Amino acid sequence: MDRYWVGFFLVLSCLVGALDASAGDADPIYRTCVGQCEKSGCVGQRCFSHCNFSSDIVSIGGPWYKQEPLYLQWKQWDCQSDCRYYCMVDREKERKALGHGPVKYHGKWPFKRVYGIQEPVSVALSALNLAMHFHGWLSFFVLLYYKLPLKQDKKAYYEYASLWHIYGLLSLNSWFWSAVFHSRDVDLTEKLDYSSAVALLGFSLIMSILRSFNVRDEAARVMVAAPLLAFLTTHILFLNFYKLDYGWNMQVCVVMAVAQLLLWAIWAGVTVHPSRWKLWVVVIGGGLAMLLEIYDFPPYEGYVDAHALWHATTIPLTYIWWSFIRDDAEFCTSNLLKKAK
Repeated sequence: MDRYWVGFFLVLSCLVGALDASAGDADPIYRTCVGQCEKSGCVGQRCFSHCNFSSDIVSIGGPWYKQEPLYLQWKQWDCQSDCRYYCMVDREKERKALGHGPVKYHGKWPFKRVYGIQEPVSVALSALNLAMHFHGWLSFFVLLYYKLPLKQDKKAYYEYASLWHIYGLLSLNSWFWSAVFHSRDVDLTEKLDYSSAVALLGFSLIMSILRSFNVRDEAARVMVAAPLLAFLTTHILFLNFYKLDYGWNMQVCVVMAVAQLLLWAIWAGVTVHPSRWKLWVVVIGGGLAMLLEIYDFPPYEGYVDAHALWHATTIPLTYIWWSFIRDDAEFCTSNLLKKAK
């Protein structure tokens, strides 16, 4: 269920990304600071080597990325990024001294870097979610092939096994790019994060349809999945190669998220599945976690904001979700073996 709520949560993050003009970057003092920095290469006593230009606008000492420490080169910090960051830091100190609260700059709250990482807490929590999904997927794999009975061809009796394996891989991919994106927000990492999240959300919708309606026939599965996969592929290509339309992406995410949420909730209400309570925990817990995205607040001490806290809530929900998937495998396998007898 990991980023199941990404349709809800991505809504606000999409909107944030779309809002490039914020109170902070509209501040004349901030704008003057950035303008002077890009000319002089300095903010106060801090000067940046990649802001040193010759008269023909060529960086002295070669390209800026060759002047950075190795652990920072991949992050693409450039003159403009450093100027904006340190002007923001200084301006926020001035505002705090005057008793004013933090404001957003270029659509984002003022976070403090740690070893060049843009949002260190969100990165750490994304990595923990990644670890939880790996643990959940691995335990599911062990259960299927080492604990439950297998067919003569060594395949699992559980008819949704291969689909959950795909789901696990998509989840790992999604949380990996989430960590990268929060580490450094550039056009490439943003597209990879959004694309992987949409892919996971779309496949999760397919899974909710197939499992809640107990679709076992391969032809029927293809009929359900094909149009959705075609739409997802087109949508991802649109975002990456035509236009990263935050508003349209928001609508797509909301529709897919609401659809699967309703399917799981209805199925949990009518099924006799012994672990249906786990579904309810994830549905209700995810709904409450959504409030963290709605109630957006500035990062505490420059590190922990509402989105980071949402990342924290998905960790226990992920554990419960994979626990349900394992229980479902045992439940279905047991029923199939009983029918076989």
